[in-house]
Amino acid sequence: MRTPSAAAEPGSRAWVEELPVPADHPMAVRRRGVEMARAGEGVRRVVLRYADGGSDLIVVGPRGGRAGAVEELESAPPPPWGLPDGTPSTPYVLPISELGELGDETSWLTALGVTLARYGSQDALLGTDHGAYVLRDAKPVPASGPVLAGLLFDDVERAGEYVPCLAPPFPLTVSVMRDIGGLRLRCDHLGSHFSGEIAAQFVRHLAHVHRQVLDEVPLTEVELLDAGERERIVALGRAGRVATPGPGAVSIVEAFAHIAGRAPERVAVTDGAQQVTYGELDARAGKLARGLVQRGVVPGDRVGVCLDRSAELVVVLLAVLKAGGTYVPVDPAYPAERIAYTARDAGVRVMVTRSAGFADAVSPDELVGQEGELSAPGDGAAYVIYTSGSTGRPKGVVVPHRNVVALVEATREEYGLGAGDVWTWFHSAAFDFSVWEIWGCLLTGGRLVVVPYFVSREPDAFRDLLVSERVSVLSQTPSAFGQLMSVEHAAVGVRLVVFGGEPLDARGVLPWFDRHPACRLVNMYGITETTVHVTEQTLTRALALAGTRSVGRALPGWHLYVTGPEGELLPPGVAGEIRVGGAGVALGYLGREELTAERFVPDPYGDGRLYRSGDLGRLRPDGRLEHLGRIDSQVKVRGFRIELDEIRNVLLEDADVRTAAVVVHREGDAAGARIDAYVVLNGGSAGTVRARAAGLLPKYMVPATVTVLDALPLTANGKLDVSRLVATPAPAQQQEQPVTDDLTARLIRIWSDVLGTDVGPDDDFFELGGNSLFAVRITAAQREQGLPAVRLRELYRNPTIRGTVAGLERGGD
Repeated sequence: MRTPSAAAEPGSRAWVEELPVPADHPMAVRRRGVEMARAGEGVRRVVLRYADGGSDLIVVGPRGGRAGAVEELESAPPPPWGLPDGTPSTPYVLPISELGELGDETSWLTALGVTLARYGSQDALLGTDHGAYVLRDAKPVPASGPVLAGLLFDDVERAGEYVPCLAPPFPLTVSVMRDIGGLRLRCDHLGSHFSGEIAAQFVRHLAHVHRQVLDEVPLTEVELLDAGERERIVALGRAGRVATPGPGAVSIVEAFAHIAGRAPERVAVTDGAQQVTYGELDARAGKLARGLVQRGVVPGDRVGVCLDRSAELVVVLLAVLKAGGTYVPVDPAYPAERIAYTARDAGVRVMVTRSAGFADAVSPDELVGQEGELSAPGDGAAYVIYTSGSTGRPKGVVVPHRNVVALVEATREEYGLGAGDVWTWFHSAAFDFSVWEIWGCLLTGGRLVVVPYFVSREPDAFRDLLVSERVSVLSQTPSAFGQLMSVEHAAVGVRLVVFGGEPLDARGVLPWFDRHPACRLVNMYGITETTVHVTEQTLTRALALAGTRSVGRALPGWHLYVTGPEGELLPPGVAGEIRVGGAGVALGYLGREELTAERFVPDPYGDGRLYRSGDLGRLRPDGRLEHLGRIDSQVKVRGFRIELDEIRNVLLEDADVRTAAVVVHREGDAAGARIDAYVVLNGGSAGTVRARAAGLLPKYMVPATVTVLDALPLTANGKLDVSRLVATPAPAQQQEQPVTDDLTARLIRIWSDVLGTDVGPDDDFFELGGNSLFAVRITAAQREQGLPAVRLRELYRNPTIRGTVAGLERGGD
């Protein structure tokens, strides 16, 4: 039985937990039986270590404090705290088999150590009334850290009568109290460190672990959760609401036909001055689908699509699906080698494109087929989108029709999506956010506005488009939304903004609340392998002020767990890997059976499979998920998911590169995120290495800088020491020439201030680490100083200050 009580210190509370241990039990009658833990021996550090299958307690204490049962470790530094000045210290390894001889206090210390280790607190100190102890995983000599949890022992006659703790000695203090009735636990915690739910949960887990320690369960087999709690945690990972069933379509084609048949005259797509109605879109896609069938496309075939963002591209995507095929979108801006690899790896039957240089290529104009019936596509694969891969090559994620239909049905009613909405198509078709934009709009009867690439990179032009087209639903990465907020946006009338693609700093959207109080902001966590979105969190001003990291609860039909290294469920508040199951889980990776089996695993708590995301997160007691970053080397930069190992492997394929490392440096906000590479060369130069990489990688993956080192820095364990790979400003590309005019001098000052490095008139903006976010800031600074604004497309044509000045003097082209 647990009884909450208010503690005297503000923000703290306590619980008393009655433990079913009889008074005559040995654990209840022993008193301070741990000789090596007496207060007179000073402070020691204790570590519960799981290394090479072994489990040891490592004790650092005064030399000579205990003999016989312990083994001295060599070359251990003295503890930096706790022991009297001048006291020699020796670390010891104490085998777990010794625990039974050390009495009740050590059993509680062991239980606390196991519980904290399961909570991921291996680097946090825990205190006892004899001193301070620290847990650390797999390290022979632990480092000191902040005191997190305390363990106190006491013999009292009336332990059940709670005495307020005026000042808890540790943020979470657990008292083990003995009286004639047995044992009781009392837990005091500071509200500034722990929520009440987490503190109550912690003491409950500690009691459960201690019972297993008493029963001599091997520590590696100790369970943190009982069966009832596992069921509750599984339920927490389910959706917080139920979606209303839709028309029951099993494919995108069927769902689209339902919408188009009800209102064929309604405008489906706006592309500049061009308007395409639902009826026209359906008819044109049908003709192209028949043309594909006549060119040999059969159900299940993959069809490459390499076209610029346009109404025509929407027609082609729908045509591929109507023909029973699977579309493989390829961005025309990608390097030729990347495009060729995608087409080759996907085994496309045909490539629909207006670009030259493709085998089995056909333009949309050539795909007008004869009249005839098309067979229903069924529930096969709808698309294959390629994502960054750690092997150095992108991998194709295969997503079926039913997943996309389920995503739309999970969000339609909650967000009021319907015929009155106007959506933007802002992102590349090769980026899975576009799946949500295109089909989320067209399968709910909305109007889709194509955003040209350069408009998407110019905040003022994009703002004007939002106003003129009366856009109501806007989907953005936080980086892109930050650009929009950098310009005057009061006239924008969107009612719903959906964030995705990268982590959101909620505090950054506070100015939007001031201008658009009626607009709903929703932060969605998602992955390509789970069909764009997984969770939903509506932001409020209060959450934004608090800088919430919550991405909300699972969408209806989706579910998630937070797990440990072996796939075990972790309780709320404990960080682990996010695993996603339910309606959005993809079919797997195209042609990668082993990788599919590794990442898509059976769901031990339900039907189907789970996707192992590699993302770090934790559940809150109310079921909301907090996203804490990546476990592996995968990162997101300005919304693009990037595997750093892919960039590294491209660098290592260069004959001049002996070894390489790639890191992301983040300085300030999203605009400051940049990829930096470090290489050891056999020959060549940083410039030639970067130029080769630029020919093989998409622009967003090309390192902003390449720094040549004599050797990569390593840690004492022989691993790469990332902390010593400091961000290095890109060197000037050209020998500086005298600046003779005022405009050039002013632009040099602006560029230098924004990019944070010295800039010469002939230095390349992009080779200095520039990106579209920095370009926005340069444009804003020029306007503030009364200089002509430079649009992003002009910066691409003239990426140096000298070229920019020349373009301004010509009045642009």
